[in-house]
Amino acid sequence: MGQDSRPEHIKQVAEASLKRLKVEAIDLFYQHRVDTDVPIEDVAGAVQDLIREGKVKHFGLSEAGVQTIRRAHAVQSEYSLWWRAPEAEVLPTLEELRIGFVPCSPLGKGFLTGKINENTTFDRSDFRNIVPRFTPEARKANQALVDLLGEIAEQKKATPAQIALAWLLAQKPWIVPIPGTTKLERLEENIGSTAVELTSDDLREIESAASKITVQGARYPEELERRTGR
Repeated sequence: MGQDSRPEHIKQVAEASLKRLKVEAIDLFYQHRVDTDVPIEDVAGAVQDLIREGKVKHFGLSEAGVQTIRRAHAVQSEYSLWWRAPEAEVLPTLEELRIGFVPCSPLGKGFLTGKINENTTFDRSDFRNIVPRFTPEARKANQALVDLLGEIAEQKKATPAQIALAWLLAQKPWIVPIPGTTKLERLEENIGSTAVELTSDDLREIESAASKITVQGARYPEELERRTGR
């Protein structure tokens, strides 16, 4: 899977997207992996040109490292109760620079919904088949985190997915998670998380319980993980 973040290619991709989408402006234009062959300043400059032209409204980066974030002022990255690495450096940097954060995979690629267990099988084309965190052994070990969400959900008359999203929303006011789904009922369920109120006591209870759980398995195969945090 190649990468090409040359400014001229960025503008070609934007023009093609505008044509396909039949819109006048792209709301959010992402570089989904940092291209180490192109200075991030050149990437940001190309997108800034598109913003000035009214073709793009906002710019984002996915899975970027702290130094790249400082140079580009934009970021998206995985963040959830079972992947909290952004708390160490990324979130403090974003708060310092006053940049919003868009957590992708906020439901742990579906695992935190409580609909997946060690016996679940995936379609042959499903990406999770190659993810170490989704081996049957890892799923069995990580079930404790889903059980925790289920307990809180029962108290709140919500679903585990709604608790996972409500927890994220409670972390910082500038965090906007983007759970993916192809089903209307799941979209409605996800939106319902905004109505779930987690008190300070609830958050402390979740934090205390989660701290005792060691999540098993890497979130990406090694080759894909090397493309993140750059």
